[in-house]
Amino acid sequence: MSKRLSDEGRDLLFRAARTHGAWLDRPVADETLRELYDLMKWGPTSVNSSPARIVFLRTPEAKERLRPALAPGNVDKTMAAPVTAIIAYDVKFYERLPKLFPHADARAWFADTPELAESTARRNSSLQGAYLMIAARAVGLDCGPMSGFDNAKVDHEFFPAGAARGEFAQEYFADSHIKSNFLCNLGYGDPVKLFPRGPRLDFDEACQLL
Repeated sequence: MSKRLSDEGRDLLFRAARTHGAWLDRPVADETLRELYDLMKWGPTSVNSSPARIVFLRTPEAKERLRPALAPGNVDKTMAAPVTAIIAYDVKFYERLPKLFPHADARAWFADTPELAESTARRNSSLQGAYLMIAARAVGLDCGPMSGFDNAKVDHEFFPAGAARGEFAQEYFADSHIKSNFLCNLGYGDPVKLFPRGPRLDFDEACQLL
C-alpha cells in the first residue's frame, strides 16, 4: 500500500482530534457503532487473535449498572456520554483461533499456557482499543478513553460466571473468561468545553535511530 493519508485525514485521526469529557445531546446510531467495529476489526493482532470483546452501553439503565465502578471524577462525563464502550478481552480467545488462524494449530500455543494467553489477550485488546478510537474518529465520533474505574466491579456486573447475555451465545461471550481492560466514552464532544491541549514529546525525546 503506497498511498498516503491526506493532511485532512491526519488531522481528523490525530492532530486535531481531542479527548472529550463534555458531550452534546446528540445520539449515536447503532449503525454507526457497527460501522466503527467493521473498521477497527481489520487492525492487526498477534496470530489474528482478535481477543477484544466490546460492550456498548447506550441506555440510562446500562450506564447505571456501570456507575458504582466509576471513579468519582469520571461519573458525570460518563453518564452524559451517548455511549460508553467497555473494551474487554477474552482470556480464552484461543478457542476462536481455528477460525481466525486456520493454517496452523495456534490454539495449542495458548490453551495450556494461561499466563501467555492472559498477556497476549490484554496486550492485543489494548491495541484493538486504540483501533477503536481511530475508527471512531474516522466515522465522525469523538472519544474519551478512561482508566479510572474498578475492573473487578465491572467484571462482576457485566461478565459474571453462569450468565448468557442476549444475542451473544454463552460459549462466545465467555462467562468469566472476559476481563475489562479500559473504558471509552463515545459521542459528539462539545468543543467549547475542551481544556487547552497538552504538549507531546518531540521525536528526539521519545525515539532512537540505531
